[in-house]
Amino acid sequence: MSEPTQWDLKRTALLTIDLQNDFLHPEGAYGRAGQRSDSIAALPARIRPLVDALRKRGGHYISAQFTLVPDADGEPLIAAHLKKLRPFLGKGDFAPGSFGNTLVDTLYPADFVVEKVAYSAFYQTRLEYIMRAVGIDTLIVGGIVTNGGVASTLRDAHLRNIDTVLLTDGCAAFDSKVHEATLLSLGTVTTEMSCEEVLAWLEKTS
Repeated sequence: MSEPTQWDLKRTALLTIDLQNDFLHPEGAYGRAGQRSDSIAALPARIRPLVDALRKRGGHYISAQFTLVPDADGEPLIAAHLKKLRPFLGKGDFAPGSFGNTLVDTLYPADFVVEKVAYSAFYQTRLEYIMRAVGIDTLIVGGIVTNGGVASTLRDAHLRNIDTVLLTDGCAAFDSKVHEATLLSLGTVTTEMSCEEVLAWLEKTS
């Protein structure tokens, strides 16, 4: 793994995973079902200064957003394991172009939006195409959940020889113990830094 302070920030993107209304907004799918976490709710405001600082230095912000593709009748195509875990998900939830599928206001708009249908932001998405087209080599990653979409994306990046920084307090899970255990396990595939540490690095780079 390369030393992040040596990265070319014009070839770096901040990538957030699933920070969208259906997960975070009170009127989103999870909010209506009473599925809420203070640690998750705090992420957009914590990440926003990093987005601004990176953009000022020529970098980019990419939002990867979980999407449930609707069938001809508008019913979401939900994997069996997800339906079992989240039986409250239904018609209109995480639908393309919907309020729930949209990035939260605190971070809106992203430079690029990637719709994803599974945990990893790389799996069957246009993320790699965007990275090649824009000239992005390195990623700063945050979002939800640490043990799900964030971990899967970081491991996929590692397999592709893409250097990453994981925002240790810029990601969260519904269980803090799971979050901490995942940070420990990801230490072999990514550099781990706090949002404050990353912001200080960005602001020192001209």
